[in-house]
Amino acid sequence: MAEAQNIPVGSTTAGQIAVAAESTVATRMSAPPSFDVADFPVPHGREEEWRFTPLERLRGLHDGTAVATGDGVKVGIEAPEGVIVETVGRDDARLGKAGTPVDRIAAQAYSAFEKAGVVTVPKETVLTEPIRIAVHGEGGVAYGHQVVELGAFAEAVVVIDHTGDAVLAANVDYILGDGAKLTVVSVQDWDDKAVHVGQHNALIGRDATFKSFVVTFGGDLVRLHPRVAYAGTGGEAELFGLYFTDAGQHQEHRLLVDHNTPHCKSNVAYKGALQGEGAHAVWIGDVLIEAKAEGTDTYEMNRNLVLTDGARVDSVPNLEIETGEIVGAGHASATGRFDDEQLFYLMARGIPADEARRLVVRGFFAELVQQIGVDDIEERLLVKIDEELEASV
Repeated sequence: MAEAQNIPVGSTTAGQIAVAAESTVATRMSAPPSFDVADFPVPHGREEEWRFTPLERLRGLHDGTAVATGDGVKVGIEAPEGVIVETVGRDDARLGKAGTPVDRIAAQAYSAFEKAGVVTVPKETVLTEPIRIAVHGEGGVAYGHQVVELGAFAEAVVVIDHTGDAVLAANVDYILGDGAKLTVVSVQDWDDKAVHVGQHNALIGRDATFKSFVVTFGGDLVRLHPRVAYAGTGGEAELFGLYFTDAGQHQEHRLLVDHNTPHCKSNVAYKGALQGEGAHAVWIGDVLIEAKAEGTDTYEMNRNLVLTDGARVDSVPNLEIETGEIVGAGHASATGRFDDEQLFYLMARGIPADEARRLVVRGFFAELVQQIGVDDIEERLLVKIDEELEASV
């Protein structure tokens, strides 16, 4: 599930593109993780972890005034044979095992849900069809918690699809046993007024592989906080994301990969496109290599394509290294206008302007979309990208 928040961070004026790139390490600047809401003060927008978020658009998720209603979200799960699907109480030991809330909204979500969903893939089970979790907003306020656990050497693909209208704060835990392989596709295709704030925690076992795709299109405000930690050596994490931010939307993705175990790998690649007045995308990529994490190999990248004037991007890659005994570590961030030369090249060969524009943007996202491996999701995303472009013409 996803995450959203608010603090006006300087809208751009017509004819300008605002781009911010910083290198200040922010991984240790937030409050210590806690399940207790009282351990996190109500944010005011001056805090490092909240300064990009328009708090007034969070609809009370950040200060405790958002009260759950009976018409928040409806969750449906389709799972292949052999998968165990449960609804459990707050005392289940698997809840919170993958990670602890790191901000007030995540702690509020953990404190407020009544029942949690748990999907378990038994050890050595290899699924040939995806597990599909549909989260549909029905207009109210909701708090949720979902756990996906894979036993040792199990393999699965999970698709979490967010649609409809809601004010949602939720935590999602991914627990991978030794040698397990999990691919997760989280799609945020909300209606225009939806608010979604979420923390995603992945705990990766020895020699396990975790691949995540976070896709954000809809919503008034979406703020997601994917986090990765390792429970054994040899773990690998690939975090991919794409977002298309329209006029007035605020889409924020804040990642942390905590290399807390030796000889693990991570690769982060997020791409975004923005169009329209007041479109605001935020990407924070934090990688921490702890002193004990010798042999780490990591890289993170963010690319943004600004299609119109009036849009703003804040891209902040952070890399904190506490040991010199690593294989490699690096990061990159770039934001630029739509390439008129590419457009001219295609038009000079007889391709109409609208189709040429569509081809350029499709090509920008294609590298990530093609790695998802779920045919209907890939096709849906390409259609959605075309629809976004057609709406701007």
